Amino acid sequence: MRIGILREIKKDEYRVALTPAGARELTSLGHEVFVETGAGLGSSFSDAVYTAAGAQIAVDADEVFDRATLLLKVKEPLEQEYLRLREGHILFTYLHLAPNEALTQGLLDSGATCLAYETVQMDNGNLPLLAPMSEIAGRLASQAGANFLEKMNGGKGKLMAGATGVASARVLVLGGGISGTNAALIAAGMGARVVVLDKKVDRLAEVERIPGVEALMSNRLTIEEEVLKADVVIGAVLVAGARAPMLVEEDLVRQMQPGSVIVDISIDQGGSVATSRMTTHSDPTHTVHGVVHYAVGNMPGAVPITSTLALTNVTLSYIVEIAERGVTEAARLDPVLARGVNVMEGKVTNEQVAAATGHHYFPLEAILPIEYT
Repeated sequence: MRIGILREIKKDEYRVALTPAGARELTSLGHEVFVETGAGLGSSFSDAVYTAAGAQIAVDADEVFDRATLLLKVKEPLEQEYLRLREGHILFTYLHLAPNEALTQGLLDSGATCLAYETVQMDNGNLPLLAPMSEIAGRLASQAGANFLEKMNGGKGKLMAGATGVASARVLVLGGGISGTNAALIAAGMGARVVVLDKKVDRLAEVERIPGVEALMSNRLTIEEEVLKADVVIGAVLVAGARAPMLVEEDLVRQMQPGSVIVDISIDQGGSVATSRMTTHSDPTHTVHGVVHYAVGNMPGAVPITSTLALTNVTLSYIVEIAERGVTEAARLDPVLARGVNVMEGKVTNEQVAAATGHHYFPLEAILPIEYT
């Protein structure tokens, strides 16, 4: 199969969809890999390193779209990218379609088969291709919270760890999944007083094993009480494929102490705080009702070397499946990968995406005769 690696064009995105080591694995299996020139530079991978791994360098995105069948990216395609998609293309990337009707329609109109890293799902509900980025985003969230809590960055002027005889900052984490657990781990390591809210008792039990972390059952009253106590609120809730649930309404933000900080990790799925709007690494915050909001839509892009390596570690085996068998046969044989198919033959094949975007839902089985064993 011909596999294309596109250079990311989203603002402040420095990751690349495949490392040279990943390219070497694919070329050793007889596949052709086309890397857009400069695609790896943000992650410190030169064109020469890709060439040495057996890849071919494409002069621009047009050449990649023209020559490749399987297109790999990190972030969702922007309009100038999805307009180049056509029938026969297979797109594999983070899509986050639930809050983005224009992108969803663009993919449907293209006729391409589009798979989302974030909905590739194990039978037990785990999301193997989202997990490493959730881990990194969670760890970055507490760093961002500490940074923007400083007075010169708009915060109230508190140190996460406090000082001798002075109370440490209070950090509230909404959601005890991978990103929330990692946010709690780092915040507690900084010396903050940390509370995590979740609806799943097993997640609460896991989070509570972190020294210095208190885990509470999430409900409306507890959310309201804990938000008003917090110096930093980290939104880390996720429903695979769906819009993030809105947990913090604007009236609650209005009651928070001036200089408090909100870090909304969930912003790429619509956000879990009503006053959040997506920001960028070059302009990372906005302030509403005196509360600093950090809502960067590609948080792991701040550490592209770590993120690119972690991403290829988990995506490569699925890329090989598609390259070796073709997307149709790979989806028929692997239900985990099949759950990643969001758009095929101009139809939405993910129920959560269909519900969020108002499109009719077509089960993948209605398009492909799937018989899993």
